[in-house]
Amino acid sequence: MRSLTELLDTDDPAWPEIEVAIVVAPYPVVVLDADPQRADQELLRAQVTTRSWLGSVIHHSGGLVLDHGWLRVLGSGSEQHGLASLGEINERIAGGLIVAQDVLGGQFAWTSGTSGKPTIRYLAPDTLRWEDTECGYGDWLGAMIGGAMAGFYEELRWPGWADEVAACRLDQAINVWPPLWTREGKDQDSVSRRFIPMSEAMSLVGVAETGT
Repeated sequence: MRSLTELLDTDDPAWPEIEVAIVVAPYPVVVLDADPQRADQELLRAQVTTRSWLGSVIHHSGGLVLDHGWLRVLGSGSEQHGLASLGEINERIAGGLIVAQDVLGGQFAWTSGTSGKPTIRYLAPDTLRWEDTECGYGDWLGAMIGGAMAGFYEELRWPGWADEVAACRLDQAINVWPPLWTREGKDQDSVSRRFIPMSEAMSLVGVAETGT
């Protein structure tokens, strides 16, 4: 296990690069403040250096909130804003590292791809299938911050979504009924939506905790 000193890359940290990407993002990106002690603990738990985008997000933020809260990128957690840390979300999860969650309960996990190289895979709430983005963490997050969300989520958004999403707490998701994976659930004019705990949303899309 590497020490905190070994994980803190002071010569070539990724955070300045992330900050630049956030400044030029085409939609709001909020950086939640990190508690220094908690950030150290989370970085030690994750065992990734701050030279990586993942390590920098963990150590420099409580999390990133993209596009009015539609996407929540996990960092060291924020009690003030109700966002769990990367370690808390993954404490009892097997089969990959969940690194972000969206407001519809979709889950992004960093896991070994078909080539054996780690990539980001997405558990889509409208198909209930894992889809390989074929991107590593840094490339994936850079694309999401840089504007890819608009196209990625185009078919899942509805008129007035931004206000509704902004009202949803970061420990909640929006549950759609009939479910998005049904034919009826794809008709935005006929579905109902309500806020539910993110833990419940995870269960509904098929992310089960080990030992439950």
